[in-house]
Amino acid sequence: MIQLQRIVLNTFGSFGDLHPYMAIALELQARGHNPVIATMEFYREKILNAGLDFAPVRPDFPGPKEQNVELLNRIMDPLTGPKYLMEQVIFAAVRDGYEDLLQATSGADLLITHPAAPAGPLVGYKTGIPWISTVLAPMSFFSPYDPPVPPVWQWVNNLRLLGPGVMKLFHDAMKSLYKPEQVVALRKELSIPDYGNPMFEGQHSPILVLALFSDLFAQSQPDWPKQARTTGFCLYEDRSEQAMPAELCQFLDEGSPPLVFTLGSSAVWVAKDFYKQSIGAAQQLGRRAVLLVGDERNRPETLPADMIAVDYAPYDLLFPRACAVVHHGGVGTTSHGLVAGVPTLIVPFAFDQSDNAEHARRLGTSRTLYRKKYNLTSAARELNLLLTDETYTQNARSVSEKLREEHGARRAADLIEQVLLTWKKPIEEPAYALSN
Repeated sequence: MIQLQRIVLNTFGSFGDLHPYMAIALELQARGHNPVIATMEFYREKILNAGLDFAPVRPDFPGPKEQNVELLNRIMDPLTGPKYLMEQVIFAAVRDGYEDLLQATSGADLLITHPAAPAGPLVGYKTGIPWISTVLAPMSFFSPYDPPVPPVWQWVNNLRLLGPGVMKLFHDAMKSLYKPEQVVALRKELSIPDYGNPMFEGQHSPILVLALFSDLFAQSQPDWPKQARTTGFCLYEDRSEQAMPAELCQFLDEGSPPLVFTLGSSAVWVAKDFYKQSIGAAQQLGRRAVLLVGDERNRPETLPADMIAVDYAPYDLLFPRACAVVHHGGVGTTSHGLVAGVPTLIVPFAFDQSDNAEHARRLGTSRTLYRKKYNLTSAARELNLLLTDETYTQNARSVSEKLREEHGARRAADLIEQVLLTWKKPIEEPAYALSN
C-alpha cells in the first residue's frame, strides 16, 4: 500500500514541454498524491486553473505576446537556436533555477525532471531526494543506432548508412559544441561529482528514465539507459481554459472535413508567411481550411468564405475532424496528430521537430516539407499526395487505434509509484494490465 506523496514535476519550455507533465500530475492527483508543477511564472494561471499546485522556477520568459521578435527568431533559428537557447538562456539561469527548485522540493518525496532543466539533477544529487528524469522525444537519447535527424544539414542522414560507429563519432563531435560551463561551475561549488554533460548523459536519472512517447513511435535502442522505460504519449486534454470556439464548431458542422494548419505554441511566433502560403495551398486544392493562428499578428486580413482563422482550439477535438493536419513537428502536436488518425504534413522549424517528422514518416502517416521549401505550390503538392493516396489514411487510422490503447499518463504514474515504494532497488517492470 503506497502512502500519499508530494511530487514535484520540474519542466521548462512550450506547451509541448508542459502538457505531458500536467497529464501525469492529474493522474497522480487522482490517485491521492500532491503533485506540484515547478516551471516558469508565465504558466502559473494555467496550472492553477487546471486544479494543480504551482511553484515558480527560473528561467522565466515574459508571455509570448510581450517577447521581442529578435529573441524569438534567435531561439528558433534551425542552426544556431538550440545552442543559443541552452547556453544563453537555460544554462545561464541555472543558479537561479537551482535556488528556486531547492525551495520547491523542500519536504517533497520525489522530483521529476525535464531534459532542458539542468537544475533538476543538481538538486537530486545534492539533496538525496529520489528523482526520475524524463525525455519527451527520441532525439533526447542521441543514439547512433537511431540517429537524430537534424533541422539542418540533411546530408547527415546519409551517414547512418555507414553504421552506428560512424554516427557515434559524428555525435561526439556535435556534443562538444555545447559547453555547460555555468552548470559545471555550480556543480563543483556544490561538491557534486561529475555526472556527465547535462545536455546528454547527465540529464538521465540513475533510478528511472521515463520516455514519454510510444514505443510504436520509437523503439528502445541498445545504448539507451538501461533504466529507461517508454510510457506512451502523455496527452493533456485542456478543458479548463478554452473550449472549441462556437464559430469553429459551426464551421466544422457545415461542410466537409477541412485542412488544419497550426504551428503549436512556439513556432507560431515566427510564422512569417506560413499562413499566407497555407491559404494559397488550400485554395489550389479546393479545400476548406482551419487556421490556428495563435495571435492576432498572424490573422489574415481577408479569408475565403470556406476558411476560418481562430487563435486556439483543443487538438484532441479538432484534429479528428480534419482531412489532414499541417504542423511544425513539435512532439506534443505530433502525438496529437498521430492519435487523431489523420494524415499529417510536418513542416519542421528547429530543435527536435525534424526528427519527430522522420519518426512519423516511418509510420506511413506523414510527409515532411522543410520550412525553407514551404510555399503554396510545394504545400499543395504534398497535401495532394496525402489526400489522394489512401495508404496514408489507412496507416493513420491503424496507428491511432494502437496509440489509444496505451494510456501513457497512467503507465507513467504506475512507474512513478513503484519508485516511491522501492527507489533504492533495481527498477523492474510493474505487473499491471492497462484497460481501455
